[in-house]
This record gives sequence, C-alpha cells and structure tokens, in this order.
Amino acid sequence: MVLPLFPHRLFGYEWSVHQREVVNNQIHQAVLNRTGAGKVFGAQERESPDRRVRRTRRLIRQALVELILSKGYEAVTVTDIINRADVGRSTFYAHFTDKQEVLFSSLDELSELLRFTPGYRSETLFSFSLPIFEHLQEQRRLAQALLGRRGSIAVGTRGEQIMAAVVRDELLAALPGKATPPASLDMMVTCVTGAFMALLRRWADGELTGTPAEMDAAFRAVVLPGLEAVLAAAATTEAPAHPRM
Repeated sequence: MVLPLFPHRLFGYEWSVHQREVVNNQIHQAVLNRTGAGKVFGAQERESPDRRVRRTRRLIRQALVELILSKGYEAVTVTDIINRADVGRSTFYAHFTDKQEVLFSSLDELSELLRFTPGYRSETLFSFSLPIFEHLQEQRRLAQALLGRRGSIAVGTRGEQIMAAVVRDELLAALPGKATPPASLDMMVTCVTGAFMALLRRWADGELTGTPAEMDAAFRAVVLPGLEAVLAAAATTEAPAHPRM
C-alpha cells in the first residue's frame, strides 16, 4: 500500500516551524544575556562593511581626541593615533589622509547641527545656538579637543567659516522678501560669529561656567538687540524694481 505524501509534508512543515522557533529563542537568549549577540550554535554574525567602517573611523577620531587633550594637537603624530586606536597604518590611510582630516571629520559632524534647510528653519533667529551648546555639553571632551587651547588653529578657522555662512543665511532669511540687505551685513556676520565662537571656546576650556540654556541666553542678550534694530531699518528699504523691457 502506498502511503499518501501529504502527512509527510505536514510533518516536515511542523518540524521546520519548531526548528525555526528553537533557533529564534536561542538568538533572543543570546542577546539578553550579552554572551554572544548574533551567535547561533557558535557561529558569529559577520559585521557589515558599513558598520565596520563607522566603527574604525570612530576609534580613530576618539584616539585623536584623547591625544589632543593629553599632549596638544601639534605634538600628535599619525603614529600616535594608530597606536592609540590600535589599527594598522594601511587601515588609517584607507580612511584619512592625515591627522587634520581626522579632526575635520569630527568638526564636519558637529557642523551638521548648524545646517537647517529653509523649509525647517525656526522663526527664532540663531536657533542653532542652544542645540550646539547642548551637544557640546554631552560631548565635552570632543568640544575641548576641537575648540580648546590644545586644539588646532585650522579647526578654529574652519569652524568660524562654517558659522559665518550659517549666520549670513539666517540674517538674509530674516529680511522681508524685497528688502535690500543692509550695507553692514558683513560686519554683522563678523560680530555674531566672533561672539558665538568666543563663548564656545572659553566654555569648552572651562573658563566660563553655565548651563547650555544660560550660555544661549547670554549670546542672545548680547547680539539680538542691535541686530533687530538693523533688520527693522532694512525692512523699510525695498530693493529697486527692475525696469520692464
């Protein structure tokens, strides 16, 4: 007598479901116990290339931050970074060309907090101020390495350039559509940028104490009254209309 195939298929289906449940429970238990996340029957999950790249770059950046705080940026060599990060020389150069690029990569990440697209820009002028102070409060050692006295002059210069571009964009966006930018725009940008960067540097180095909210309030109290007066005067001046052809 030939037995029907259906029971065998059904049995195989039930067994495969049970097997999957067992494997899933093992994975779950491994994650909970932190004894082998991603491991099943002794096999380790392979790390994705993107994740490996991010981890390597993070180790190199962290190594440079620690070295800057201990001996100053100028005294740090690529070999120092390689040894501290525990990576190979070829690995370092696969990600960065030199120590300045490592430092700039950290600054570029920080600068993302300043980049608000016009569609998402807050109506409050210089709304970037508080988030920057809050971020640096959480990343105090990074702030000291980037902005403190042991950091790089090149980083300070680049930071001022990034800040000046953001400040200029915000001032122009605050003007009514047909208002002519004030002749003092460049001076306004320089004053605002200088005030903000000076506060950041002295706060990062511990020369000034205060919460992020207090630092933000001090910055606004200094720069906003004069700016608002200039912007109000500019709002009454419309750009000359172009003659129709």
